[in-house]
Amino acid sequence: GWNKFKPDYFSMPEDGSRWNELIWPRQWPTSFYEMGHLLPHLVEDGVGKIGVYFTRVFNPVWTFPDGMSWMNMLRDEKKVGLHVALTPTWNETAYFADLVLPMGHSTERHDIQSQETHSRRWISFRQPVFRTLARLQGRPSDDTRGFNPGQVWEEDEFWIELSWRIDPDGELGIRKHFESPYRPGEKVTVEEQYRYMFENDIPGLPEEAAKKGMDPFEYMSRIGAFELPGETNRRHLQRVEISPGFRPLVDAETGVATVDGKVVGVAVDGAIREGFPTESRRIEVYSRLLEEWGFGDMALPGAPESHVAPDQLDPSKGIYVLVPTFRLPTMIHSRSANSKHLMEISHANPVWIHPDDALMHGIEDADLVRIETEIGHFVNRVWITEGLRPGVLACSHHMGRWRLESGPGSRWGSATVRFEDLPGGRIRLRLLEGVRPFKSKDPDSSRSWWSEAGVHQNLAFPVQTDPVSGMHCWHQKVHLTKADPTDRYGDVVVDPEKSRQVHQRWMALARPASPELHGGLRRPRELPRPLARVPQAYLFEHNQDR
Repeated sequence: GWNKFKPDYFSMPEDGSRWNELIWPRQWPTSFYEMGHLLPHLVEDGVGKIGVYFTRVFNPVWTFPDGMSWMNMLRDEKKVGLHVALTPTWNETAYFADLVLPMGHSTERHDIQSQETHSRRWISFRQPVFRTLARLQGRPSDDTRGFNPGQVWEEDEFWIELSWRIDPDGELGIRKHFESPYRPGEKVTVEEQYRYMFENDIPGLPEEAAKKGMDPFEYMSRIGAFELPGETNRRHLQRVEISPGFRPLVDAETGVATVDGKVVGVAVDGAIREGFPTESRRIEVYSRLLEEWGFGDMALPGAPESHVAPDQLDPSKGIYVLVPTFRLPTMIHSRSANSKHLMEISHANPVWIHPDDALMHGIEDADLVRIETEIGHFVNRVWITEGLRPGVLACSHHMGRWRLESGPGSRWGSATVRFEDLPGGRIRLRLLEGVRPFKSKDPDSSRSWWSEAGVHQNLAFPVQTDPVSGMHCWHQKVHLTKADPTDRYGDVVVDPEKSRQVHQRWMALARPASPELHGGLRRPRELPRPLARVPQAYLFEHNQDR
């Protein structure tokens, strides 16, 4: 966002020369972001295998659709050699990790943060509370494990140490990015990382700190936040400042200005202005890029028919669109299960249904129903409400957390479950026990009065990859029925073979890149991507063996 500020670290790596098709597969050349939700299917398709995989504050088994495919991939050493779960709290994905490394919550680690809260730009500084207190008391330490409980190692320190272990002599070109900018050749400390950033990469901070008689690091350590100078409104009109020694090249036809091969703005009324974040730096109604890459039918704004278009549904026959992404104001995504107060307020995610639809199907409040998807079903209670329109079902996100019979997990907000093999290769998650009071150092744990933890609906959703943007299409076309006599609350049944078939059907809608098209490009160079690549890396011929 325009109002978000992201400073660089003291040493940024060079643009990479390799292309990873597990992240940017050729089938979706116009994907806007990495194809994380598809990773197990891409591995199963033979696109590649993973040597070492870090899931960092990430719980794909529970969060992503088709979690069974993640379990199968993470169990198979031929697909994932080593899986390391970096997580501040236990989660479902950690069951399938070779190593579980506890990392700090926001009060146990350093971090910077900037959000688009209003029409200004700002940055804040998080600090590990106990370590910062020790430093102020004259007891400094280079390792947060000396202060954090539970062997929690600050993530920055972990990556620094790991990088030095991987490249101890600097031959790989990795270690240099983790050497101190103040002590050449020596290992950088976390404090030095942020000290250099505050001194060099945040406009106006050194001057503001000097006014208060502090250096920039002391200012951010004590005050914690800084508002950057400069106007954020009408940024498209702002003039672009060209660094000394560089001369912009302006395209005579489009007015796009480049410096050293990179687009910096657009020439308007005799000045180079920032423009908008598009290829032309203008507001684009028509997308030349989509036209050239095979999506001419979508190059102009419109509403293409989707898998949940009205003519694809028939509520009279129980065919509905399910909205599984709405969120309750008392919940905070997958972090909710770790908060006893939030779990006490909201601990179930019933299926919302309009009274007219409930009457049509003979369903009463709190009845058990089965929600059938293309790859399986889940069983949940209904809540009859006028809070949504007829013809639509909804089931809130956040809940349905689980733990295995003999495993760890949050006892505040997860149910005990077992996975069972069914005929035909299907797999069932069956709830064994809900939330129960338990003894701990917190006396409130013995006062838990609720038993439900919700239903893990995402497990029954297939991957549905949009052929243009590469995103997962979360809305589900489902079949609503009353629960069978053998169904139990919380049941989730999945057919892994059907999940593969649905993935392949959606993939067939894609319009892949090819060595014979677009000059041999894998992806338009104009589309941004994290972890930039050199221009040659975009070519198929440059990556034939990658």
